[in-house]
Amino acid sequence: MNQKHGDFIWYELMTSDIDAAKAFYGPMLGWSFESHEGGGMEYHVFNAAGPGVGGFMPISKEMADGGARPLWAGYILVDDVDKAAAAIASAGGQTFMPPTDIPTVGRIAFLCDPQGAPFYVMKPQPPEGAPAGPSEAFCAYEPVDGHCAWNELITADPKAAQDWYGKLFGFVEMEAFDMGPMGAYHIMANAGQDFAYGAVMKKPDEMPVSLWVYYFRVPDIDKAVDYIAANAGQVILGPMEIPGGDFVLNAMDPQGALFALIGKRV
Repeated sequence: MNQKHGDFIWYELMTSDIDAAKAFYGPMLGWSFESHEGGGMEYHVFNAAGPGVGGFMPISKEMADGGARPLWAGYILVDDVDKAAAAIASAGGQTFMPPTDIPTVGRIAFLCDPQGAPFYVMKPQPPEGAPAGPSEAFCAYEPVDGHCAWNELITADPKAAQDWYGKLFGFVEMEAFDMGPMGAYHIMANAGQDFAYGAVMKKPDEMPVSLWVYYFRVPDIDKAVDYIAANAGQVILGPMEIPGGDFVLNAMDPQGALFALIGKRV
C-alpha cells in the first residue's frame, strides 16, 4: 500500500510507568519491546510479530509538571513537517513540541487540533541503508493482531473537526451512521483511498477532553476483557458488536491512558 500525506504511520503511548505499561500491554497484544536511548531520550519500540507498530515514552517530571498525562497519540504522515506545523498553528491548533529532528527516525512535531485532541505529524527519515517501505502500524486491508485497525476521533465539534482535518490532511467522509443519542458516526478516509482509516464522532458531555482513540486488534475480545480486569485495567465501554462481526471495547490502562481493542468473539 502506497502511503501519502494524511496517513497514520505510528502510535505512541506516553506513560508514567514504562515497566508497568510493558507488563500490561505486552501479553495482551503479543508485543515485544526494543529499548533505545539517545540524546537523553528513553524510548521503547513495540513490535507485533515483526515490524514496529509504535513506541512507549516515559512522561518526565518536566512534562508532568506541565500537565502531561498518560495518553496514546498517533503519528500522521506529512510531506513537510514545518509547513504542516505552521498551517496547524494558523488554523487554530496548538503546538506542544515544535518541529524537531530525531536522528535516524525523522522530523516530527507534537500538536493538537482546535478542540484539544493531540497528535503528531511526521516525515520519516530512516537510517542510510535501511530498507525503505510503508509503515505497517495501521493495517487497513486485513486483520493483523497487535496492529492498529481503526483511528477514532471523539471531539466536541465533529463538523468543525471534519472540515479542519479535511483541509490540512485530506480527510473525507465516506458515509455516516445515526447512533441515536450519541449522534452521527462519520466514517472517514484519506482522499483518493478506497478504505476507511477511522471515524469522527461527538464527545459525550461527561468526557472531559477531545482525543483520538486507537483500536488495536486482539484474537479474542472476551479473553481481553478478562485480562484487563485481572491486570488493574478497566473496561469502560463494551464489548459491542459492530458491522462485520467484530466486537470493540474502550478501556483504561493501569496508568490512566484510554485505549481501545477490536476482535472476534470465539
